[in-house]
Amino acid sequence: MQTHEELVMDEQLEELYERKTFTVDKGQEPYRIDKWVQMHMEGATRNKIQQGIEAGFLTVNGKPVKSNYKIKPGDEIVLMSLVNPDHTQLKEENIPLDIVYEDADVLVINKPANMVVHPGVGNFSGTLLNGVAYHLKQQQPDITEESLPRYGLVHRIDKNTTGLIVLAKTPEAAAHLAKQFFNHTVKRNYLALVWGNMEQEEGTINAHIARHKQHRKMFDAYPDGETGKHAITQYKVVERFNYTTLVQCTLETGRTHQIRVHMKYIGHTLFNDWEYGGDKILKGTIYTKYKQFVENCFAVCPRCALHAHTLGFIHPRSGKELFFESPLPSDMQMLMEKWRKYIFAS
Repeated sequence: MQTHEELVMDEQLEELYERKTFTVDKGQEPYRIDKWVQMHMEGATRNKIQQGIEAGFLTVNGKPVKSNYKIKPGDEIVLMSLVNPDHTQLKEENIPLDIVYEDADVLVINKPANMVVHPGVGNFSGTLLNGVAYHLKQQQPDITEESLPRYGLVHRIDKNTTGLIVLAKTPEAAAHLAKQFFNHTVKRNYLALVWGNMEQEEGTINAHIARHKQHRKMFDAYPDGETGKHAITQYKVVERFNYTTLVQCTLETGRTHQIRVHMKYIGHTLFNDWEYGGDKILKGTIYTKYKQFVENCFAVCPRCALHAHTLGFIHPRSGKELFFESPLPSDMQMLMEKWRKYIFAS
């Protein structure tokens, strides 16, 4: 048996889904696929595998099958599963959610700044997913993480990134959306204020991304392609402020910290991104007046200036393309206004 693993990664945190591909050996006898997969996946239960098959997370030779399908030599089995699905017990919390769109299958939310998407070390409550769990429980009292893993979470954005995120409300919708993210067909545009005056009006950044060799919580760009995972970001200038630039970034891939890492790689670190050195003056004068202005800007937008501006995907049930747009949040709007006034007065 041959095995190959690929990871679906979002732009801010660790992997969400793992794609495993198995090729059945030539001498393999007919065997129920749910039993066969259970034998080849450590810690997998037959019930979980059957749920995944029913939801469409498993295909054989590119097509969905039933749990009683009998495997044949040469079959290519592709299975998508949550990475580390057994995490901290999630409790429902009545947290206000800015719901942009909702139907029986999907939920699109405009996430505020300073909100973690899901529970983890140091953040066991107050997360977006705590609020989503409560929201879904009001509609479906019998829903659990067993029936809908991670309450439909299929991608993530960072704590301090604002903007659009989509969640699934059924296992079938989760499978459909997860495949779209894996195949990079989801359309995502971000708005970011970066340090420096961009030389070109638009461009493409193509550099692998992997964990930083010294700082394990950070990531770095590796242009030679021998380290890390393939990552591509398209960017376009929206507005210039001499010392900073507002850019639109379009993700062709979704790697951890992709925009932040790629922008730093080309010399345009995100404004007030303290992890990557954007929380100090990187462009401009050193005079007291300018320094005070920049510090005031940091106070107005006390976070990395990054916003998930648009989100487009195919609806899991209707097959129609949905597209959503979130305006800049108030902190980034005020930040832009300060820069406009400063440049005008200079």
